[in-house]
Amino acid sequence: MSEGTFGNPEIIEIETDILIVGGGMAACGAAYEAQRWAGDDIKITLVDKAALDRSGAVAMGLSAINTYLGDNSPEDYCRMVSADLMGITRDDLVFDVGRHVDDSVHLFEEWGLPIWKDKETEGVPLKDGGKPVRSGKWQIMINGEGYKPIVAEAAKKAIGIENIMERVFIVKFLLDENEENRIAGAVGFSVREHKLYVFKANTILNVAGGAVNIFRPRSIGEAMGRTWYPVWNAGSTYAMSAEVGCEMTMMENRFVPARFKDGYGPVGAWFLLFKSKATNGMGEDYTVKNADMLKDFAPYDTAAVIPTCLRNHTMLKEMKDGNGPIFMDTPTAMAKLSETMTPKEVKHLEAEAWEDFLDMCIGQAGHWAGMNIRPEETKSELMPTEPYLLGSHSGCCGIWVSGPDDLGAPAEWHWGYNRMTTVTGLFTAGDGVGASGHKFSSGSHAEGRIAGKEMVRFCKNHADFKPVLHADMKEVAEEIYLPVRNYFEHKDKTTAEDINPFYITPKMFQMRLQKYMDEYVAGCSTFYQTNAVMLDIGLHHIELLKEDSKNLRAKDLHELMRAWENYHRMWAAEAHLRHIQFREETRYPGFFYRTDFPDLDDENWKCFVNSRHNPETGEWEIKKVPHKDLVEKFYGGQGH
Repeated sequence: MSEGTFGNPEIIEIETDILIVGGGMAACGAAYEAQRWAGDDIKITLVDKAALDRSGAVAMGLSAINTYLGDNSPEDYCRMVSADLMGITRDDLVFDVGRHVDDSVHLFEEWGLPIWKDKETEGVPLKDGGKPVRSGKWQIMINGEGYKPIVAEAAKKAIGIENIMERVFIVKFLLDENEENRIAGAVGFSVREHKLYVFKANTILNVAGGAVNIFRPRSIGEAMGRTWYPVWNAGSTYAMSAEVGCEMTMMENRFVPARFKDGYGPVGAWFLLFKSKATNGMGEDYTVKNADMLKDFAPYDTAAVIPTCLRNHTMLKEMKDGNGPIFMDTPTAMAKLSETMTPKEVKHLEAEAWEDFLDMCIGQAGHWAGMNIRPEETKSELMPTEPYLLGSHSGCCGIWVSGPDDLGAPAEWHWGYNRMTTVTGLFTAGDGVGASGHKFSSGSHAEGRIAGKEMVRFCKNHADFKPVLHADMKEVAEEIYLPVRNYFEHKDKTTAEDINPFYITPKMFQMRLQKYMDEYVAGCSTFYQTNAVMLDIGLHHIELLKEDSKNLRAKDLHELMRAWENYHRMWAAEAHLRHIQFREETRYPGFFYRTDFPDLDDENWKCFVNSRHNPETGEWEIKKVPHKDLVEKFYGGQGH
């Protein structure tokens, strides 16, 4: 391919009212809900890097919907989320999801998603009194291989397939020329054609997912690229928002899930539905054995369900003490369940054990088969993964957003439009919303719907706004295609095109980032430990990496996508590092440890940590923001 063909893309300008960036559950929820309120005079455009049917965290499917309140109250939901995230959450945002999430689940069932029911109400829809099969207080079982295509189809029908652009990667947001701190547009490129797209919009929803592969993964060699969270989540949500000056929150938080080793298969159904226990290599229940360890993290140790990070904390103690490996005792669990079953029911149970992964993590089923593992006969190893950044699962990093104004929250928690960031007109949902969590698939869809409705209201209130992009589009195009220029200018200066002193491949750039984050910012190799000296060295390396980002190369459109994904990962990584550096305590033991500040410090650090990157000066500002409980917390007993 010549530089002329590749390096001079056609520039296409598109004007719209509402621009949705992303294709996951939050994007689908926003598209569906926005259209209900928009009427014919508001244009909605959705742009997805992938394809809507299989985009986002639900791409492979799920075996359970993890957030369905049913008979539980939104107040109890707030208590559960707060306890699991060690006390620092925005009750207004969590309650808001809690009061709306069941409606999204009812829609999923109406659209065709099979939801398990108990025998007495089999065939009765949830909204008409059907009783779901629960695997836990908040979880309901589904046949979910087709979950995402079902939800995507509703979004397509709502806004029309002609308003959905797939395989277009948005890489930058653009501010308005005339109005300070006002979003005006976005720019990205097709990953299939030589086209650069410039969008002008009244309002934008940034729902491009969390961040994966900023830390060195446990999977290497032939398994390289295998992760627990979607591998294409490149931190774009956080990076693009930070670049235009959004206030971020809790970016120090991360999630380190304990998963089936090597296949990354989820463990929730095994703990909750199959009643399996995790043990150390000697068969001991390490959460019981190490219960006294948790007292150092009171009052959160008294939650009826031990917070996820504290469960990891007890697991890591066993691993460091040489008592591994950690096992999921599947044979004992299945034998116990089969004690009261007929042979036919036992076979059905074994089928469900495999279906748990076939619904949501096919790679784990393949791994079991390849290792000759039968869950009724053989234990499987568990392992804590590399860290991930997310705001919709068991994590709460993300963007500081305006909340609802009817829940008695502090005035500074809402500034006019629910789920709008501190940049006027720029909204987010799902993984993008910080200081909440445990939304999962259904809650992200519901939060997208909340944002979609508010964006319509924003559009109608700002109908006279005419976006003028604060950028020279030729310069922006040159910036986006700089990796292409780097490749064609220097590719013939070495005999091996991947080894060149004038450019760096996206793959090598990513490996450098992962190495720095792993070794200095509490990755697997240090047992998730770091300190001020290590963080200073890590930041130095990232500053050098930022300089080298201008030397990324792209020899084709796929590599251009990889270059920009890793640029976004670098931004997310820096925000994460700076926040950990600022929070001088160990708030999330089992997720990361500040060895120089090993204790929980509620007196000084039960607060939000917020940051802002100034797009004019390039400086970061980080500060404490007061925390307030809007729902009375009981870390033991009711609510959990």
